Amino acid sequence: MLSMMGHAGMAATAVRHLRAAGAPTAVEPLPRPALRAVQEDERAPVDPAEFRRVLGHFPSGVTLVTTVDDTGPTGFACQSFASLSLDPPLVAFMVARTSTTWPRIAAAGTFCVNVLGAGQGPLCRAFAVSGADKFAGVDWTPAPATGAPRLAGVPAWIDCAVTAVHTGGDHLIVVGRVEALGAEEEGGEPLLFHRGRFGRFSDG
Repeated sequence: MLSMMGHAGMAATAVRHLRAAGAPTAVEPLPRPALRAVQEDERAPVDPAEFRRVLGHFPSGVTLVTTVDDTGPTGFACQSFASLSLDPPLVAFMVARTSTTWPRIAAAGTFCVNVLGAGQGPLCRAFAVSGADKFAGVDWTPAPATGAPRLAGVPAWIDCAVTAVHTGGDHLIVVGRVEALGAEEEGGEPLLFHRGRFGRFSDG
C-alpha cells in the first residue's frame, strides 16, 4: 500500500489528518544556533579514542568507492555508506577531508559503490593502503552509466553521479544519484566490520 501511495500521497494524507484534528500543519522553525570556531585551548567534548571504541560496537558493511579519470582508476575503502532516498534514488557516503582519492572523485563527478562480500577482506585491505597501486591485479569493468570501475566478484554495485557535498566536521558527506545498479542472484554473505575487525554472519 505504501509503495503504491508514494511519498507525495502519504504527505497529503498526513496533512489532511492534521487539519481534521485541528492540529497545525506547520511549525515555526527553531532559531539558528550560534556558530563559532573551536579555540585551540579548548578540549574536545569526547576523547577521540573513546569515541572510536564506543562507535566501533556498531557493525557496518564494507564498500569500495571507485572512480576513473584521465590518469586511470582509483578508489578507497568505505564503511560509512548508506541508502538515502528512494524517490529520487540517492545514496550517501562519508569521506575524510584528508583523502587523496576524494579530489579525483569530485573532479570526475561520478563513482561506483562496490559492496564487498565476506571473502573480500584482502581486497578491502589493499584499497585501504594510501599511495599503493590499488588496482594492481584487480579485474574490473566500466559501470554502465558512468564508466566508474565495477569490480569483479562483488555481490552488488551502485553506479552514481555526485549531486551534493556537505561538510561534516573532519569529513565530507557526499550524496550521489543512482544511475544504475545491480546485484548477484546468489550474492552470498556480506563483509562486515565490527570493533576493528572483519567478520561475517554466523548462525546462533
